[in-house]
Amino acid sequence: MYEELLRELGLSPNEARVYEALLHTGEASVQDISLKSKVHRRNVYDSLSKLIEKGLASEVFVKGEKNFRAINPRRLLELLKEKEERVNKVLSEMQAKYEAVEEKEEAYLYKGIEGFKNYLQDILKTKETVYFIGAKAFWLDPRLKHFLPRFNRERKKAGIKFMHLFDYEVKEQKPEILKVVGKPYKFLPKQYSSPTAVDIFGDYVVTFVGVKPGQLYEEPIQFVMKSRRLADGYRKFFQFMWNHCAEE
Repeated sequence: MYEELLRELGLSPNEARVYEALLHTGEASVQDISLKSKVHRRNVYDSLSKLIEKGLASEVFVKGEKNFRAINPRRLLELLKEKEERVNKVLSEMQAKYEAVEEKEEAYLYKGIEGFKNYLQDILKTKETVYFIGAKAFWLDPRLKHFLPRFNRERKKAGIKFMHLFDYEVKEQKPEILKVVGKPYKFLPKQYSSPTAVDIFGDYVVTFVGVKPGQLYEEPIQFVMKSRRLADGYRKFFQFMWNHCAEE
């Protein structure tokens, strides 16, 4: 039930299974933990040792026998804070090195849902108005439901504005997106709908293919072009289309 989340927090597959088994059993012997977690007995010992190091498990002696139990799951939040503190100690130094590299025009790909999240982080990092051409409301994709609320809060806090030119179908098929993104927005004429979309922000031009209202491709791909000159040109294209689309 929790294995995937625990692995995302940095536990190995076996550690995640053993910790979850402890949550369900309370105090338990290595044999019981092995049966419950379906982890081989000799690997249970190693996983318990690592969990104890991380403060997620402890030893309990009952009538001379050594059992184990889980530590309160709130310890997971403490682990996250400790990792954040370690990153913060070196972040300014890393940022300085990153910004010291001369900015170049470049092109690359983002793949998968994690790649899509990188694209959203680029928006937050840029902190400039985002212009959407042929927007499909694919932010409503179920795979993003846990990520987007935080993104939207950070986006609003940073004062990042959106200007959407939606595909015509969004009006009928996914009207709920309009409340999510807010005004201003317009709709392209029906005859200009396509399976592509283009987003422009800062010095980024991001192109999507194979998208449809409310849903990303099974394994989404974003073609990213980073060039201020190119982005400025696309913003002019957007403005022309915006001026020639009817008000809602």
